[in-house]
Amino acid sequence: MRKPNSPLWRIGAATVALATAFTVVACGSNTGGGAAPVPPGPHHGHAGKPPAPTQPLRAGERFVDVKMAQAYTPTSPEGGTDDYRCQVIDPGLTKPEFLTGTQFTPENVAIAHHAIVYAVPPEGVAAVREQDAKTSGLGWQCFGGTGVEGAEEDDGDAAWVDTWAPGSAETLLDQDVGYKLEPGSLIVLQIHYNLLATDGKPAGSDRSAVRLRLKDGTPQTRELETWPLSAPTDLPCAAGESGPLCDRNASIADVTKRFGAETGEMADMQVQECNQGGTPKPGDTQTCDHKVEAPMTLFAGFGHMHMLGRAIKVELNPGKPNAKVVLDVPQFDFDNQRLLKLPSPVEIGPGDTLRVTCTHDAGLRKQLPQLSKLPPRYVVWGDGTSDEMCTGIMTVSPHKS
Repeated sequence: MRKPNSPLWRIGAATVALATAFTVVACGSNTGGGAAPVPPGPHHGHAGKPPAPTQPLRAGERFVDVKMAQAYTPTSPEGGTDDYRCQVIDPGLTKPEFLTGTQFTPENVAIAHHAIVYAVPPEGVAAVREQDAKTSGLGWQCFGGTGVEGAEEDDGDAAWVDTWAPGSAETLLDQDVGYKLEPGSLIVLQIHYNLLATDGKPAGSDRSAVRLRLKDGTPQTRELETWPLSAPTDLPCAAGESGPLCDRNASIADVTKRFGAETGEMADMQVQECNQGGTPKPGDTQTCDHKVEAPMTLFAGFGHMHMLGRAIKVELNPGKPNAKVVLDVPQFDFDNQRLLKLPSPVEIGPGDTLRVTCTHDAGLRKQLPQLSKLPPRYVVWGDGTSDEMCTGIMTVSPHKS
């Protein structure tokens, strides 16, 4: 997923009163009342069921189906087991429209770890086209975000409009809310391919697709944004484990080798940003407080970790009289990640705090087939499936000034 010190993770300056409902077209739920995490399954979701069928079109909507230009065979660099690939797709927009639903469909579910759909408006198109042209083959390598300088969120360009992970189906917004797309906008599709099962070697090709649900907007149509909230991951080797990578610095050096300096800096930067005095606090559970800097409405959340994840929660104003849990996944399942609607929209603004808390379990490395053959390691933030993350991906709507 997108890294927490990059522009996309700092949507504090603008983040619109939303009183309509939100629907995630999927079965089941990960919400609950704090039950103890259960032992994990084998994490076979990558080869599991396809997404639920798309819901019928509603009044004024149309479908636009876009697909990778050709099949891509992922390979992982620097001896790793992960490949992040971005590619640009032109949906052919000739007028302003609102994205009211998205359904990503991976062709090769055995290797698709997750995907992010970015919308690039006209002012960011030249940078994306240039990146695509200077890279041989289909698309370009893009650990973290789009990997395109000049097409980042703080410039008003690339906008994160949807996330897919195992268990996800169609994201369907109620009418008269959506992500605004200007004519000439492009789609950048980032797919994380996981090659653990083949030790980083090619494991077949993939030609994934995305179905966009579009409609004309009105002056009352409210625009949406995505606000990811992250916390550190500082998970020491389990009791009885030892090895070179059980040293935190050695593990960070390994992440840097596989994904570059920007990713390698994440572990220490997260500790600094999360008010921990610059000193890591190793342990299963990590938290981070995020200050709300502008009025916005919060109405859905998506908890993301990797295979060692046990539970993730996002709380509003913890410890205060108006405290509220806005995302609770007490039994995290990597193969069943869903966007979860709040019971009712929540208004937040300056002075409020959102705290994300994640619990991981290093002992799962011995239990999961994909991880059991890897050497013990101190697990820090990293883009790889064998690394970890802690992210509450919140869907919000900024108040218009």
